[in-house]
Amino acid sequence: MTGSDASPADTPTSPSSFRLAYVPGATPAKWVRIWNERLPDVPLTLHAVTPAEAFGVLREGAVDAGLVRLPVDRDDLSAIPLYTETTVVVIPKDHLFAAVEEVSAEDLAEELVLHPLDDTLGWEQPPGRPAMERPETTADAMELVAAGVGVLAVPQSLARLHHRKDLTYRTLVGVPQSRVALSWPAADEAPDLVEEFIGIVRGRTVNSTRGRRAEEKKGQKQPREQRPAKPARSGKPAAGSRTAGRPSPSRKGGAGSGRSGKPRRGRG
Repeated sequence: MTGSDASPADTPTSPSSFRLAYVPGATPAKWVRIWNERLPDVPLTLHAVTPAEAFGVLREGAVDAGLVRLPVDRDDLSAIPLYTETTVVVIPKDHLFAAVEEVSAEDLAEELVLHPLDDTLGWEQPPGRPAMERPETTADAMELVAAGVGVLAVPQSLARLHHRKDLTYRTLVGVPQSRVALSWPAADEAPDLVEEFIGIVRGRTVNSTRGRRAEEKKGQKQPREQRPAKPARSGKPAAGSRTAGRPSPSRKGGAGSGRSGKPRRGRG
């Protein structure tokens, strides 16, 4: 099943396929399209997972790699950061903040700010006034914002994912931001197919992509570049040279100079 969602348990382990997990808000569609163009013989299956499940499926080998949110435990997982998301505050459309382009953490001081249990921003101290209970999920928190209970700070991708007609959002500055990374089980070298995907997400061209294709080229003898033979080091010109057999240019007054070495006689 190429480029589609599936449960990790439903997909048998196969060296000729690539299984990619992704957390809510991560958008692998562009990279999946490039993968299908470059490796049409290797199916890529997508597995939607929650942030709480993401690292478990990687460690268990249920997927080959995953688009996750940092931080990542580097003891048994490898990761490369891909991009940092803008943080926004989700508000009802008739909220006072809807009249401005961006909001600061200080602006939220008098607001009840919801802090769901699956929060991805890693606050040291969330801004605003805390709710009496934390919503179970971001989706639950969105429902509470729509009900006028409070506001919610999330990565912009999650605000788009849970879009509602009665809600809007504004850029939130001076607060933590979420970083998305590609992660896979730690090893001395990333597996070939993981290397292929790393090349895609980093924007490498087909010719520069490392991994399976690079491995296939290993062991193939490349023809040596033929270099022209070096001329022999000799004081004499080589046979066939344009200067061979020609007299050397004479010095001033010598033979071939255009002037005779003898003085002309005056006319009597």
